[in-house]
Amino acid sequence: PDPWVWETYGRVVRQPTFWRDVANSTIVALATTVGVVALGVCAAFALARYKFRGREGLYAFFTLGLLFPAAAGILPLYLLLRDLHLTNTYLGVIIPQVAFQLPITIVILRPFLAAFPDELEDAAFIDGTSRLGFFWRILLPLSRPALVTVGVLAFVASWNAFLLPLLVLQNNDLHTLPLGVQNFSAQYSQDTAGILAYTSLAMMPALLFFSLAERQIVGGLQGAVKG
Repeated sequence: PDPWVWETYGRVVRQPTFWRDVANSTIVALATTVGVVALGVCAAFALARYKFRGREGLYAFFTLGLLFPAAAGILPLYLLLRDLHLTNTYLGVIIPQVAFQLPITIVILRPFLAAFPDELEDAAFIDGTSRLGFFWRILLPLSRPALVTVGVLAFVASWNAFLLPLLVLQNNDLHTLPLGVQNFSAQYSQDTAGILAYTSLAMMPALLFFSLAERQIVGGLQGAVKG
């Protein structure tokens, strides 16, 4: 374009509501990411390194979660959140998002953790560590690529989530950026340049986060230990 007009971006960032929505999205996305990674790696560790009756059935149960569309259960989910008094709260968005992201997280992490040779675990036991110590001191550091992978997927999915925050967060002060984009589009429907600037700025954090972690993501999807 000629000329470049940067004032549109300046007009967007000068709006207090934009930074309020950024803060809300950051809180929800980071909390969701931490919850998904923490719960997912614990569940995947048990399914990958322990042998117990019903293990494969439990793993299949998590796998079936990939086939369940979130939109199909949004009405009973909203009623449940309402009965638990979690509407218009961060937790009302964070907890369901963690639940919806757990299946893909476990599916990615389980084969990664299972790929570590048993000899590595045996050597750790000979050196005097416990199973929990092996998990904390050895497995987690070596699993960083996979953890970054599932963390990025959870963060981006939470950052871009629209339907769940739309139904749960009726209070404008709690709106996330996707809802802020909708509100801005409705308020300034004739300002096409402003809407595009708002949308572009809303996408930047997720794109930046994904770009910085790109190498870790590739390593996390390739596998755990080679050779």
